[in-house]
Amino acid sequence: MAKQSLPKDIDQYIQQFDSNVRAILERIRERVRAAAPSADEVISYQMPAFKGHGILVYFAAWEKHIGLYPPVTGDRKIEKAVARYAGPKGNLQFPLDEPIPYDLIKRIVKLRVQQDAEKAAAKRAKRKKK
Repeated sequence: MAKQSLPKDIDQYIQQFDSNVRAILERIRERVRAAAPSADEVISYQMPAFKGHGILVYFAAWEKHIGLYPPVTGDRKIEKAVARYAGPKGNLQFPLDEPIPYDLIKRIVKLRVQQDAEKAAAKRAKRKKK
């Protein structure tokens, strides 16, 4: 399941993996797209990512898990729900031998969309003050 080459887009990234992992990555992509319909799909740090004003979320397939980045903060209910998936640097690791929590991923992305909009609004307000 190792990555073959540097992907140019998310389709190419997903095609590098076996059919089981491809199906998981496609479902994650669908959930992210549903939660952030106006976000752009990009490859950043050699991983699929969705970008609003800034990066909303990255996701990647690894040997034994699916990684979701960046760390989740700002909503205690979501933080509690993701605690069992916490990786070493605050990223999330969804084991491939367990059901992937797709609805939780969608909730995370909705939170990130809200945070991204708030951050962009704060930047605009700061520029107006100058």
